[in-house]
Amino acid sequence: MRAGHARPTRRSAGLPLAAALGALCVLLATGRAARAQAPFRDYLPLEGAESAAPLPPDYRKPAEFVFGRLMYPPNGLFGFGGDWKQGDSPWTIDYPLGDRDFLRILRRLTTIDARSVEQPVDPDDGDDIFNWPFIYIDTPGAMALTDPQVAKLREYLLRGGFLLCDSFFGSREWAPFAITLHRLFPDRQPVELSNDNPIFHTVYDLTRRYQVRNERSMRYRGVGYRGDGAVPHWLGVLDDKGRIMIMIMYNNDMGDAWQYADNPIYPQRDVDMAMKLGVNIVVYDMTH
Repeated sequence: MRAGHARPTRRSAGLPLAAALGALCVLLATGRAARAQAPFRDYLPLEGAESAAPLPPDYRKPAEFVFGRLMYPPNGLFGFGGDWKQGDSPWTIDYPLGDRDFLRILRRLTTIDARSVEQPVDPDDGDDIFNWPFIYIDTPGAMALTDPQVAKLREYLLRGGFLLCDSFFGSREWAPFAITLHRLFPDRQPVELSNDNPIFHTVYDLTRRYQVRNERSMRYRGVGYRGDGAVPHWLGVLDDKGRIMIMIMYNNDMGDAWQYADNPIYPQRDVDMAMKLGVNIVVYDMTH
């Protein structure tokens, strides 16, 4: 195992057979028929060579679990980026290196049959979003979803989809994200997730959590956060049965920890937390 990657500690990292079979049934029930899925393709990463990654040799191989990454139009919060339909936009931050680093670790630490590459998901692409039960959103404070995109994302969640929102800091980035949440579910407020929530105990017991820091802020400001985002939060939007539909890693940057997992400039402690949290979240999604 490469330096900086998490190892299982208190409990086995292997997903029990019954849970894996149950998860497979759930995924099949959501309609992930290969013939209906949009093809995989690479997009231009906003961070250029710093987040670029080669295609793994098995990238065409179908798998039980696919890491979806939401494409979205930007709101201009950061003042940079090109045509979001072609990449080079905030949705590509930490992409694709972070996704592929995490997927490699997920495959190593669990028995989940995970595809080696991510799946960019365009919410305007017909019904394709419903083929991907797990979707990651990077820098969600930069989103400017249209009304049809919001409606489709709401339907996706109510059908059993799962969103992981990560890599945003401070009140400046929270404000536009909060507006998006209200447009999605005006009657559901995000809640702070307590230590006994199952999402923190699916594989690893994570009762002591700490901020997963932003690499550029450490590099240029000497702190691990942007703006006034010093205090990390682990929030969730729940469905009617109390299950998490939207996991919100506010004032955290798991994407950076995944992206820089092999880079000695980034703290291994943060990589360890981000990998364990990521594994827990994926297993929660597949079993709940």
